[in-house]
Amino acid sequence: MTSKPSHHEGAFSAWTTRRWLRLGVASTLAVLAVLGSLGGWAMWRTSQTTALLTDRRSPALIESIRLEEALVNQETGIRGYGMSGRQDFLDPYAEGVSDEKAAMKRLRPLLHGDERALDDMAEVERRINTWQERIARPVSAASPAQAARITTARTAEGKTTFDALRRAMAAQQTHLQDERTAATRDLRRAETLRNWMFAIIAVVIVMVAVLVFEGLRRGITGPLSRLGAAARDVSQGRFDRSLTGAGPADLRRLASDLEAMRLRLLEELRFSEAARTLLDEQAEDLKRSNTELEQFAYVASHDLQEPLRKVSSFTQLLQRRYGGQLDARADQYIAFAVDGANRMQTLINDLLAFSRVGRVHNDHQTVDLEAVLGRTLDTLSVAVEESGAEITHDTLPTVVGDPTQMGMLWQNLLSNAIKFRSPDRPPRIHISAAFDDGHWEFAVTDNGIGIAPEFQEKIFVLFQRLHTKDAYPGTGIGLAMCKKVVEFHGGTIKIDPEYRQGTRVVVTLPAMTAETAVTSETPAASETVATADAAAAASTGAADRRQP
Repeated sequence: MTSKPSHHEGAFSAWTTRRWLRLGVASTLAVLAVLGSLGGWAMWRTSQTTALLTDRRSPALIESIRLEEALVNQETGIRGYGMSGRQDFLDPYAEGVSDEKAAMKRLRPLLHGDERALDDMAEVERRINTWQERIARPVSAASPAQAARITTARTAEGKTTFDALRRAMAAQQTHLQDERTAATRDLRRAETLRNWMFAIIAVVIVMVAVLVFEGLRRGITGPLSRLGAAARDVSQGRFDRSLTGAGPADLRRLASDLEAMRLRLLEELRFSEAARTLLDEQAEDLKRSNTELEQFAYVASHDLQEPLRKVSSFTQLLQRRYGGQLDARADQYIAFAVDGANRMQTLINDLLAFSRVGRVHNDHQTVDLEAVLGRTLDTLSVAVEESGAEITHDTLPTVVGDPTQMGMLWQNLLSNAIKFRSPDRPPRIHISAAFDDGHWEFAVTDNGIGIAPEFQEKIFVLFQRLHTKDAYPGTGIGLAMCKKVVEFHGGTIKIDPEYRQGTRVVVTLPAMTAETAVTSETPAASETVATADAAAAASTGAADRRQP
């Protein structure tokens, strides 16, 4: 007894919502079809009974009464003519004969199929024929004198014959009345059955509707509501709430899928929490590292430069005081010491300038690149004059950024183009500007010695040089600083590999929109404050990027 229900439960548990709905709809349609058939049968029976009563039973009784009236009119007319001999008494007789024929013609079809009524009709017709042959026709055809003699002679026979006819008519009308009464009872029973049938149909329809509603509530809407409530709890952060399903198989599969998704989200949440904890630890480490870097920058800018300046000063004093008094080897050693101290000081300044990008100079505002370029050209005026460089440029736009860093960018790019010029021609440098898809694209093009394709990515790495310090001075930090400035402003920098007549450095920067223009409207910082830093950055010497 326990295995059988589980078997059925297992069989029904595999049914989907569509299958249950199909079964429900099919069952409902079958019930409605049966009810409709019963209701149609009840209506048909009521209609048939009504038609029998109104089309046959009642008209047959009425026609029988009319036939009796026609016969009475005939008997009255014949009797009056036979007793008085007056011809006008024959008029009711003639009219009765006509009415008789009409009534008989209408009555016969109404009695079709009813054996007893047909027998009654046959008996009535026989009695009519007997009375008419023995009394009515002889009297109506005779003269008044003869009619009186026939009437007197056949008085008793006429009375007996017509009484027999009356009895036959009475029997017929009694039978027709009984059939009409029976048809009336049948009609009432049919109407009662019809009313009860439609009442039962209404009740069954209501019950089916209630069952359908309850089935949908228990099997579909209820499980969906509970599953939706559980899903909302999970969406609000209660990830420990399990999602269990009930109802048809597809709803349970949906709940299973949602439960799997919840478990996956829970797993991802745990992983995210672990990753966030690790990220917080790394951020703390990075913050500590940045603090240490700032401390190192402070030490480099103060503590390290002080002894370095002392070493440089005393070696220069040795060079000035004892230069020429010692042998050539000693003078060479002193020169090496002085040069090393100076280069160390330059390298420290370059490192400080590189570390300040994005940390010290971070005052984003609207920057007029035309003005920044003008100040940069003033700073490089000596180098421009000594090299005979010709610098041209397109109309430069206004962008959002840090003015000091923009000055460092232009100064390093232009000083690079001047430094690595071709020995057989004066430098020609052009700065172009073009707007493309929400970005400004700038290109600094020169006619210098160019860069080999294999070194076009290497030159943006810190301290990477392609030449010795004797060929081109510098520390190799200039283009690395340009890359850091551009990326800090959300742009890109690269070497155009298609340009072969020198070097073309392509820089992209985001264009200023209405929103950035509003948010960047701050009191204009004094751009001259950063002149010393920009000059120091330019003095670092851009990265040695030319091939030997």
